[in-house]
Amino acid sequence: MTDTAPSAIPPTVQVTLDDGRVEIAHGSPLPSGPYANKDLLPVPVERRTWTTYNFSALWVGMAHNTASWTLASGLIAVGMDWKQAVLTIALANVIVLIPMLLTGHAGPKYGIPFPVFARASFGVRGANLPAVVRALVACGWFGIQTWIGGEAIFFLAGKLIGNGWSEATAIGGHPWTMWLSFAIFWVIQIAIIYRGMETIRRFENWAAPFVIVGALVMLVWMSNKAGGFGPLLDQPSRLGWGGGFWKLFWPSLMGMIGFWSTLSLNIPDFTRYGKSQKAQTWGQALGLPTTMTLFAFLSVLVTSGSQAVYGQTIWDPVQLAAKTDNVLGLLYALVTVLVATLSVNIAANLVSPAFDFSNVAPRKVSFRSGAMITAVLAVLIFPWKLYSDPQGYIFTWLGLVGGLLGTVAGILIADYWILRRAKLDLVDLYRAGGRYWYTGGWNWRAVLAFVVGGVLAIGGASFKPLIDGRPIPALRSLADYGWAVGLGTSMALYLALMLLRGRDGERTA
Repeated sequence: MTDTAPSAIPPTVQVTLDDGRVEIAHGSPLPSGPYANKDLLPVPVERRTWTTYNFSALWVGMAHNTASWTLASGLIAVGMDWKQAVLTIALANVIVLIPMLLTGHAGPKYGIPFPVFARASFGVRGANLPAVVRALVACGWFGIQTWIGGEAIFFLAGKLIGNGWSEATAIGGHPWTMWLSFAIFWVIQIAIIYRGMETIRRFENWAAPFVIVGALVMLVWMSNKAGGFGPLLDQPSRLGWGGGFWKLFWPSLMGMIGFWSTLSLNIPDFTRYGKSQKAQTWGQALGLPTTMTLFAFLSVLVTSGSQAVYGQTIWDPVQLAAKTDNVLGLLYALVTVLVATLSVNIAANLVSPAFDFSNVAPRKVSFRSGAMITAVLAVLIFPWKLYSDPQGYIFTWLGLVGGLLGTVAGILIADYWILRRAKLDLVDLYRAGGRYWYTGGWNWRAVLAFVVGGVLAIGGASFKPLIDGRPIPALRSLADYGWAVGLGTSMALYLALMLLRGRDGERTA
């Protein structure tokens, strides 16, 4: 049934400005009803103020974190040398930048967040499917990052308190003090998010440079231990450049793409504040691939140094920092890890799923409630298992995430750019019975494309250490290319289904 408004209230209309940006007309009532709340409504043009610098700074703050470090160091741990690892990560971030810019376009133009953007293709209600998938992935990331932060507290307290802390009775394979550290870090993050977005903004402003300095200090320390930079660069690849490397390269590339495939979907949550398309395009192009590549280079140098100094590859920076005998150096390194983890975890893994969960029930779930749901689910996902080894971390977690989210990206890009030519009706995105209502609020074509793309992308993948075996062994050959398979399949199938629908109007099934 189509929503109607009393005749005394003027209809809600949108206007297009000279620069192409669209907003709700001044004096026109804002969209209301069960599919709108203040967090999901379009950002007015006067509040779209982010510049190229703001978007670049956002990526500096998010890329300089412990999980980014372990991406590169994890590749060293599974046999690559520094050149192979940096090449893999640089190429992955150039590739993922493309869908990042394509989906990010809707933000500055319409001022809408990701869950609302997804309503155009999945339906006003159906958008909850990709929103919840994205939110659950964020829960996993939040859990992994919280475990990393808990490790830093555990090692820091162990150095200060002694063996009574670090060698406490084990519960579930870890000292009970490690579980306590995990809980403490979890509470710290909740306290920050409850103080509001302004507190988060101020924290992000100084966190990024602090982390950069900390990473450089670790590089200098490791080079001194190794006797110069030479040993850091001389560690050979255990794979060479033959078949052994290429067999590992493709799943590694998909895993690296999977790392930021989350943001390639919900980047409108941030670009909706963009001053212009130029600001978001240049800001992201300058901020993402360059920052990730440089940070990866720094990471592989230090990790290669650990191989030269200790005779083993230590891919976890927390474990590596614990090797130092200098108490002040250890404290600085571990505090850097804490700051870096807080920075990315709150910005990327609490803010976005809070919007996603709010989209499920706009009248009942607020931004803070969505953040709490994320934090609780993050513990139930058992992040310590995901992060326990580089094989499971890169090839299972990141591979599965990339495959699923690549499928959603294919649908969004096909709908927005190919079918609609970047033209949306703001009002209909928030109401029942409009052009994005489809059948009962769901576009079954998008759902089918998502399911088929998802099955092909991850059906043949290994789910270890989560479960043994592969759900569909016959699809094993596609598993190494999960993100590309998911994106390409869903895009092609969605376009075919939508074009076959004919020109009966967007309100019909």
